Amino acid sequence: MANKGRVLIVDDEKINCNLLISLLQDCTTIIALNGEQAIQRALSDQPADLILLDVIMPDLDGYEVCRLLKKNEKTKNIPIIFITVKATEAEEAKGLNLGAVDYISKPFSPAIVLARVSNHMELKRQRDLLEHLHITDALTGIANRRRFDLSLKHEWKRAIRMKDWISLIMIDIDFFKQFNDIYGHPAGDDCLQKVAHALDKVCAREIDLLARYGGEEFLAVLPSTDIEGAMRVAKTMKDCIIALEIPHQGTLIGDCISISLGVSSNSNIGIEAPQVLLKQADEALYKAKRNGRNQFSI
Repeated sequence: MANKGRVLIVDDEKINCNLLISLLQDCTTIIALNGEQAIQRALSDQPADLILLDVIMPDLDGYEVCRLLKKNEKTKNIPIIFITVKATEAEEAKGLNLGAVDYISKPFSPAIVLARVSNHMELKRQRDLLEHLHITDALTGIANRRRFDLSLKHEWKRAIRMKDWISLIMIDIDFFKQFNDIYGHPAGDDCLQKVAHALDKVCAREIDLLARYGGEEFLAVLPSTDIEGAMRVAKTMKDCIIALEIPHQGTLIGDCISISLGVSSNSNIGIEAPQVLLKQADEALYKAKRNGRNQFSI
């Protein structure tokens, strides 16, 4: 079996864990000897791609662990295969209704274990790929508008819960229509890719998100960032695009591609919803354009 990713094995019997480890030598295996450990391992920064979960355990049984994992946003999409001595039809139905994808019976059949792990790993890879394509801009490879909407909603709720800052930067390439008219759409696509990659590098923290909002517009979500921090990011973005030195004969402000930016933050008065934050970033962007472009406004 080729490298199939990370498998979390949850069983209070070490002999069963060791047997599964020996069968899944091409996987990275993580062990949990009880339900509490299983939840901790699943919620780690390196979550499993698949969980093999014993039904009968002394503290939290497998059904309760499955219920808790499926309830959590971070772990709900990890496929779970129950391990059991011999499940009745009612027990299997209970596990499947809780969100498990399959059962493996004890004593283990090596061929069955390998086949079921391999099949469900492949299904998860395909789902992950489809999800990635669904939230990724096809041209630039950065997040698309759908991913931005999800991120803003999530980060806004987090900011409210934690009483934290959140800022947005709306970005527009100056005179991009003229660029396409002069150099052609293939050159325009190349320009969008270069600009996107340069801006994405500025959003260096793992919690930051840069998305293509549409056409030549981009949006950056900056959690835990107040207005002063967002202004520093906006200035860095503006400077890094000038540094690309992409020639533009159709611009009225120099001889290369530039951007205008609008910055908003919930540290400003009157920000009561993410839609207001987005609206104010949009208004700030148009202010930057009215003031001559190649600048940011708040």
